[in-house]
Amino acid sequence: MTRTAPQFLFDFGSPNAYLSHEAIPAIEQRISVKFEYVPILLGGIFKATNNKSPAETLAGVKNKREFQAVETERFIKRFQVQPYVMNPFFPVNTLNLMRAAIAAQLEGVFETYVEAAFHHMWREPKKMDDPEVAMKALASSGLDAQKLLARAQEPEVKAKLIKNTEQAVARGAFGSPTFFVGNEMFFGKEQLREVEEMVSGK
Repeated sequence: MTRTAPQFLFDFGSPNAYLSHEAIPAIEQRISVKFEYVPILLGGIFKATNNKSPAETLAGVKNKREFQAVETERFIKRFQVQPYVMNPFFPVNTLNLMRAAIAAQLEGVFETYVEAAFHHMWREPKKMDDPEVAMKALASSGLDAQKLLARAQEPEVKAKLIKNTEQAVARGAFGSPTFFVGNEMFFGKEQLREVEEMVSGK
C-alpha cells in the first residue's frame, strides 16, 4: 500500500508552523512517509481570505488567549518538542524569507534552509526581515545566504510563491499551519494527530 504523502503549508512567521515542523520528524518515523513542505505567504493568504493573525483575533477576548497558551503547552508535551522563544520583532515580514525558501528548493538546500530559517525566527529569534540580519543568520547556518537572497528576487521564484499561495487558498486554506492529505484539509498544529491517523489508516 502506497501511503499519501501529507503536505505541510507553512510560513516562517507562524510560531505554530515552527512547532509543527518540530513535531513532524517523529510523525514521519511512525508513519514511514515524508511530509511535503510547501512554502506559502501567510500575508497573501490573509489578504485573499480576509483573515487576521491570532495576535489580532485574540486581542481583548477573555480567556481565549489563556486557553491557547494551555493548548500550546499540551502540544509541546505530547510531541516532546522544543518550545518557541517569542520573537521580540514579531510580526516579522517574511516575504523575502519565503521567496528564499523557493530559491532553496531550486538550489537543492531546502531542508537545511527550512531548519535554519525556523531556528533564527523561533529558537534564537532575530529581526529576519532586515536583509543584513537575515544574511548573517543564514550564513551562520552554513548556507550561501547571498545567493539565496539574490535568487529570491528572480521573477520565476516570486511567481512560484504566488502560485503556491493562490493554490492554497483555492484548496481551502486560510492560515498556517495547514496540512493536506490528498484533498482532505487540516488546519492548526493540533490537527497533526488527525493527519497521522489518516495517513496511517487508523
